[in-house]
Amino acid sequence: MDSFEWNKIAGAVLGTLMFVLVVSFVGEAVFEPAVPAKPGYVVEGVVEQTPTDQTSQAPAEEALPDWGTVLPAADAAAGQKISARCEQCHDLSKGGPDKIGPNLWGVLGRPRASRASFSYSSAMAASHDPWNFDHFFRFIKSPQAVVPGTKMSFAGIPNAKDRISLIAWLRTQSDSPLPVPPPQPAKAASDTHTPTAPQTPGSTPADNGKAPAAQGTKPATQTPAAAPKKPG
Repeated sequence: MDSFEWNKIAGAVLGTLMFVLVVSFVGEAVFEPAVPAKPGYVVEGVVEQTPTDQTSQAPAEEALPDWGTVLPAADAAAGQKISARCEQCHDLSKGGPDKIGPNLWGVLGRPRASRASFSYSSAMAASHDPWNFDHFFRFIKSPQAVVPGTKMSFAGIPNAKDRISLIAWLRTQSDSPLPVPPPQPAKAASDTHTPTAPQTPGSTPADNGKAPAAQGTKPATQTPAAAPKKPG
């Protein structure tokens, strides 16, 4: 086979490659998928995974409720409806199984990451402090921010009233409900200072406890002692 035949083969191969590239570019331009402005279906309570190089920002600090005041007045029935969001990943019944997350029967007052049948993340297992009202109230607002690295992919409940109602309901789901603390005492009024009586113009304080001389009198003058006589 001479060089002319080899040139024809090389030209055919190059032409085929160029044709494939042109078809690929044209296909991408014609059939480029359009990204929808809004997702077609949103799973409530689930957040998108963020890249590992982005750190979770802690939520803004908010005032904690006075549990002795808000819990007796909370709507536990509304909290039961809100708990449906938790049941996507948790079982709330007594003796129920673990699901994606651990069973939540008696969770209030229970030490954190203490259910032996569930495999917790290292971030959650780093502390075994009890789930009291304050800790649970902060956690369910933004789990990823309060416990960075937790496996719980729940967006949180931003509304404080909803969280209080949910806590009121979860408190009843226990053999030994966490006691409600007494209401906090009212803040004491600021101390008041009694002002001193103002002095009248022209008045001066007494000098060394001595009263001033009466008006119109002259101070007494001392008579000098007589000079002694010279001896005669």
